[in-house]
Amino acid sequence: MKPLASPTLAAALLACAALLSACGDHNAAAAAPAAAPTVGVLRLAPSSVRLTTELSGRTAPYQVAEVRPQVEGIIKSRLFTEGGDVKAGQALYQIDAAKYEADANSAKAALAKAQANLTTAALKAQRYGELAGIDAVSKQANDDAQAALKQAQADVASAQAALRTAQINLDYTRVNAPISGRIGRSSVTPGALVTANQATTLATIQQLDPIYVDVTQSSSELLRLQNALASGQLKRSTQTQAKVKLLLEDGSTYPLDGKLEFSEVTVDPSTGTVTLRATFPNPKHLLLPGMYVRAVVEEGESEQALLVPQKAVSRDAKGNATALVLGDDGKVQARTLQAARSVGDQWLVTAGLQAGDRVIVEGLQKVRPGAPAQADETKPGAAPTATPSAPASQAAPASAAR
Repeated sequence: MKPLASPTLAAALLACAALLSACGDHNAAAAAPAAAPTVGVLRLAPSSVRLTTELSGRTAPYQVAEVRPQVEGIIKSRLFTEGGDVKAGQALYQIDAAKYEADANSAKAALAKAQANLTTAALKAQRYGELAGIDAVSKQANDDAQAALKQAQADVASAQAALRTAQINLDYTRVNAPISGRIGRSSVTPGALVTANQATTLATIQQLDPIYVDVTQSSSELLRLQNALASGQLKRSTQTQAKVKLLLEDGSTYPLDGKLEFSEVTVDPSTGTVTLRATFPNPKHLLLPGMYVRAVVEEGESEQALLVPQKAVSRDAKGNATALVLGDDGKVQARTLQAARSVGDQWLVTAGLQAGDRVIVEGLQKVRPGAPAQADETKPGAAPTATPSAPASQAAPASAAR
């Protein structure tokens, strides 16, 4: 009969068995494939987006009139309040009119004398004409009488013109406002001597309601916009003038909308920009000439726009805009995009993606191109209808994979 195994040997055998079992379980677990990560995807769908561009510029008065005297004399009085509003035709200055009143009276007397001579000449010409018909006076005498009549008529016309000139100069002693608007400070005081058409202005009047806003746009952006409209990528939302909104220096929005009036016909060779001019109502004179503003100009409407959240777009080593897309086979694909501009917190993509693509927006760090993934489809937010957008030069790089 064989002896029984010692307790120490039995314990060692049990430990080896347990170790072998654990190793088998570990190998089995290592051999099992890892589950594909779940990522949040957004299925792209075209939407209608109204596109705008933000341009910087400054305000300018709608009309400007520099007030200058048209006759020489001494300023007797100033008839307006500096910084106030004036109406067209309102008296601003009064120049000493004594000399011009005397000139007007002299011209009136000269006209009366010429008219008296005309009466005499007319009667003589009539009488000589009748006498010449019966050969009572010579033909030469009659011709002289008729010529004297025409001379008298010319003297009357000349005297009338001289009186009109004297009256105009007399009226010019009252310096009136040529336009309605707000007048600035006066450069002269009563007692100052002024001359006709002098270089120094007496005051300046500026019409502030409405008011112009002049902004600049690069010629390349203008060409891009024209090409987009010509190709049908963009459509004018209305057939009337484009609407413009205004952002003030403090970041606030001007409450009234303006309209784009025109664009300059030449490009500034030093800056490569074109000037655009918009008109804004300014009833409260909140906008003053020379203010720095940012104008949000309506460009048009893209009816088949593809918008991708900015968090889903990154850049590769070359600086190209890229995004990860989950294909129909469940594998991740890398796409190079042409992101023309930003619209709010999204990129407007014009190449590299198409409607129906599932763009990965969540869990980008879990996957890489070619790896499998599971989709957790998210619902897109409401498409913006009117959002200020940056020019293409401020958007993502425009290298596209066709």
